[in-house]
Amino acid sequence: MSAKNQPISGNDLARFSGPNTYMRLPVANELKGLDVAVLGVPMDIGTSWRSGCRFGPKEVRSQSAMIRPYNLATGAAPFDGLQVADIGDLAINTFSLSDSFRIISDSYDAILNYDAMPLAIGGDHSMTLPILRAMARRHGPVALIHVDAHADVNDEMFGERETHGTFLRRAYEEGLVNPQKTYQIGLRGSGYSAEDFSEAAGWGFQQFPAHELWHRSLADLGAEIRRDIGDLPVYVTFDIDSLDPAFAPGTGTPEIGGLTTPQALELVRSLKGANIVGADLVEVSPPYDTSGNTALTGANILFELLCVLPGVTYR
Repeated sequence: MSAKNQPISGNDLARFSGPNTYMRLPVANELKGLDVAVLGVPMDIGTSWRSGCRFGPKEVRSQSAMIRPYNLATGAAPFDGLQVADIGDLAINTFSLSDSFRIISDSYDAILNYDAMPLAIGGDHSMTLPILRAMARRHGPVALIHVDAHADVNDEMFGERETHGTFLRRAYEEGLVNPQKTYQIGLRGSGYSAEDFSEAAGWGFQQFPAHELWHRSLADLGAEIRRDIGDLPVYVTFDIDSLDPAFAPGTGTPEIGGLTTPQALELVRSLKGANIVGADLVEVSPPYDTSGNTALTGANILFELLCVLPGVTYR
C-alpha cells in the first residue's frame, strides 16, 4: 500500500512558512485515489450582514498550520488511514451568485464521480445549496446535521430566493434532504415571527435550540443523532456562528448565547463512524477576526471532522 499524504511537520519546516494548503498537505490536481478532497469556496455574495467570508478559506488554511496530525483526545490519526489532499479553491464568479452555484454544483459532480469525500471551507452558507444538489444526485436525499445559530429557512431575502438565509428551505423544497433526518443544532437569537423557527419543525426537522443546550455536554446528543441516522448518507454543515461570539467573533451574523468550543468538539467527536459523505465549515469572516481565533477554531473543527470519518486509523 502506498504511503498516505502527511502534513508537513513543524519540525521540518517552520509553521509560518510553506504552502498555504489545509494543514500544509500536498496540493492535488487529480482526484483519483483521494479519500478526502479539501477545497475552498471563497465567496460571500450570498450574505446579508457583514461580508468578508470570501477570505475564509485562505485564513482557515493559514491557521491550520498549527494543527498536528495526531488527535490527543480521541487517538485518531486520520492521515495514516485516509488519502487527503488540498485541491485548491473553486473558481467562483464573484459577480454572480447564480453562476457560482453552477460552478460549485458542476465541480462537486466531478469530485463525487471519483469517490473523494469533499471537505469544503467557506465562504457563506448559500454555497451549501448547490453542494446538496450534487449530493442528492449521487446519494439521493441525505441526512443533514446543520450546526448553526440560524435556521436558514427564509423564503426569500430582498426578493432573492437563493441566499445564505434561504438555502435550507430550497433544499427541503427540492427534496435534497431527508426532513425526518435533518438536525438543527444551536439555533438562537430573535426572529421576525415564531414561524421563523417552528415551520421547519413542522416539516420534520429536529431542532435543538442553544438555550436548551447551555451547561450541557453534547456528547449524548451527538450519540443520539448518530444512532438515529444509522448508516444513511449524512452531510454535515457547520456554520461557525453556531459558536458564541466570545469563542468565534469573526463571522458575518453573530448571535450571543451560543455553543462553546468544547461543546462543538463533543458534538463532532460523537459522530465517529457515521456515513459522512461530505461536510463544510462556513461563515468565517477574517476582517472581524483580528486575533485569528475564529479561523483557528474553524480549522480545528475541520480536523475533528476528518478524525471521525470511516477508515481513520486510531493509535
